[in-house]
Amino acid sequence: MTSIPDQLSATFGGAFAALDLPADLGQVKESDRPELADYQCNGAMAAAKAAKKAPRAVAEAIVEHLKTAAPDLEIEIAGPGFMNIRLTPAFYATRANEIAADPRAGAGKVATPRTVMMDYGGPNVAKPMHVGHLRSSVIGDSLSRLFRFRGDQVISDIHLGDWGLQMGHLVTELQDEQPDLPYFDANFTGPYPSEAPVDIEDLARLYPQASAKAKSDEARMARSRAATAELQAGRPGYRALLRHFIEVSIAALKRDFGDLGVSFDLWKGESDVHDRIAPMVERFKAEGVTIQSDGAWIIPVAREDDKKELPPLILISSQGSALYATTDLATIEDRKVEQNPDLTLYVVDLGQSDHFEQVFRAAYKAGLGQEGAFEHIKFGTVNGPDGKRLRTRDGGTFRLADLIREARERAAARIDEAGLGAELSAEDKAEVARLVANAAIRFSDLSNYRTTNYIFDLERFISFEGKTGPYLLYQAVRVKSLMRKAKEKGLEPGAIQITAPEEAALVRRLDGFDGALQRAYDLRAPNHICEHAFALAQAFSSFYAACPILPEGDDAVRASRLALAKAMLDQLTLALSLIGMDIPERM
Repeated sequence: MTSIPDQLSATFGGAFAALDLPADLGQVKESDRPELADYQCNGAMAAAKAAKKAPRAVAEAIVEHLKTAAPDLEIEIAGPGFMNIRLTPAFYATRANEIAADPRAGAGKVATPRTVMMDYGGPNVAKPMHVGHLRSSVIGDSLSRLFRFRGDQVISDIHLGDWGLQMGHLVTELQDEQPDLPYFDANFTGPYPSEAPVDIEDLARLYPQASAKAKSDEARMARSRAATAELQAGRPGYRALLRHFIEVSIAALKRDFGDLGVSFDLWKGESDVHDRIAPMVERFKAEGVTIQSDGAWIIPVAREDDKKELPPLILISSQGSALYATTDLATIEDRKVEQNPDLTLYVVDLGQSDHFEQVFRAAYKAGLGQEGAFEHIKFGTVNGPDGKRLRTRDGGTFRLADLIREARERAAARIDEAGLGAELSAEDKAEVARLVANAAIRFSDLSNYRTTNYIFDLERFISFEGKTGPYLLYQAVRVKSLMRKAKEKGLEPGAIQITAPEEAALVRRLDGFDGALQRAYDLRAPNHICEHAFALAQAFSSFYAACPILPEGDDAVRASRLALAKAMLDQLTLALSLIGMDIPERM
């Protein structure tokens, strides 16, 4: 299937080629002035010099050629040589029927599928997720959905932070509170209890307690560091505790991620690659990848064309410790061995840009991937009304679970205010509120280009009016209701014919789906899907207001409009699924 602009570009490209001019000058796009034309081609302006003619003369020659080659196009020349194009109703009808019959709603696939590793989420064990994890989670999840839909094999990995000083803090603080647990007895031979001695609330309390104590007490910090070293060296009791900490944390994380509709194929963490670090470092030494400097082992990554100096990656500190970058390289090696991805995308905030540039360059230098095999998918911050990072009223970190709960409460209240869902059971109404809250959160984030910061305004995001997720759900539910009523009356969609300008405008929006997905895929930017979904809903709203469907007296026209409505619903459902939004049956 070929989009209308691509079809027209091929036609106009042939006309330019027939005049011995470059075919790519025939590029056609939607008109900037829809009141004047549907599409436009500006190639005559660029062709004038090569043709040694005025742009308008080139345009006239192109139009003359197309009178025979494409008699169904209505072309007018405007100004110095702009070619304005209007399509016949039959042209639109052909394209609309193609989209309506396509299970993918007009969307194509990549020519050469790849294996793509998606690294997103990245929460730490024992720490409840906060609003800062929101963007990584929903952007990464949406990109995973998009890349799969386009035909790539996608493997998503949460990459847990589970191997560092915070583990030593937890072990020692738990020992202070429950010293008789068998995990702290060096002579205990096991087996250790299968039930965890803590829950997620315990972990959320123990870590900040220990961290605060260690900041003001060097001896307390030394205990945590010693426990961390023993854990990493393999002390059985501490390793058993680590497994408990991870299991308890993952259970809580799955609840929060589940509330957002986010999932992962792999739940691996830093601890999973610890055993790779020592042999990897030795190999790097043997191959001359790393050099010694002031007692540390480093990998120089600066390049001559750098605009700013990039410090070397520290592989092993002068104290003999592996660092985050070391673990990241070991993770890349682990993935190369286990999954061998063609491309790895790291969905992590802008503040980590230099870190990932160091890691990627070091990985290329070490032969862990070809240039371009790793990308940092950067994103900005979620801010409060004051323009600063979103915080609670008392200035604390805004927990993601609290944000989700508040969104659901606001959604339920807004549904009541709008007089929606009166016929629904309490259980169904709660489910609708969940879907509306999820739509509000996801769309508000993903509709922004990912590198921009945005203000989190839940009151506006939860609205059923304007450019919001709930508005899109409401429009989709309206069409579902329409289709149910049609079925009850025994009415079925039929062949699409175009009889009104609003129908043609809706077809143009339907036709733009593949282009929007292509832009989102190439730029790693789900906002293009959001833009398309909103434009599609607006076009349908105009069509619905201008073109009666069920009341239409002409059977063929009514069946055609039902088919257009169904095509819109199918495509909108698919678009929203790619950004993680599910549509309720009723609202």
